[in-house]
Amino acid sequence: MNFLHIGGGAGDLDPTTNYRDGFSEFVKNHKSKNKNIYIVEANPSNILTLKKSWKKYNYVKIFNIAISSKEIKKTKFFFSEEDAPFYQLFSSNFSHVKRHFPNSIIKEVYVPTININEFLNENFKDKKIDYFSIDIEGNDYEVMMSVDLKKFNIINISIEYLHLSKDQKIKILKKLLLNGYSYYGFGLDHNKIDWFFVKKINIWNNIISRLLPIVHRKHYKRLNKLLVNEIFK
Repeated sequence: MNFLHIGGGAGDLDPTTNYRDGFSEFVKNHKSKNKNIYIVEANPSNILTLKKSWKKYNYVKIFNIAISSKEIKKTKFFFSEEDAPFYQLFSSNFSHVKRHFPNSIIKEVYVPTININEFLNENFKDKKIDYFSIDIEGNDYEVMMSVDLKKFNIINISIEYLHLSKDQKIKILKKLLLNGYSYYGFGLDHNKIDWFFVKKINIWNNIISRLLPIVHRKHYKRLNKLLVNEIFK
């Protein structure tokens, strides 16, 4: 099975998250015996930690690049030393970092960048992506909206909703539903800040999903109880 995570951070070796990472936990506990793991992480300081986190697995590719919806070669990223050493808020969105560290000096660094569809074409041209997880600190919307869902065979998608506006939630839901996906509750993040979509039609779940942009996220757990069959768990 092919597992792809964009925004790997430090995996499950970051003490500030109590050594928890939803993608890592999901993949490491998955029953599949053939795991092909692809992890993209923009922050160069996290690469050695990620390699350590996945050293017991035979097929792991870790990419120290940024993923973009645009055709650009490099991206300026922002961070605060208050967030060291693993920089959970390493983002190309200055205001996103400044909002969390208002009294901090915000530093910057350039990271090599590739368009999302170019990256998928290079690594999954003739492959199925069984699980696709995306968590890229404020840029989830732009990248997700750019993914060519007709070209690439992606079965399950987990996307962070925490930073999405109401309008962005509506547009992402529309794109996924029009491409044959259905909503199946919380995604892979252990903090339950991801949505999970499966490439199959479930009319009832998609009716429920239309409430997501207008219901406060504190009510998502209750809303998810109305769903039919959370199959990925």
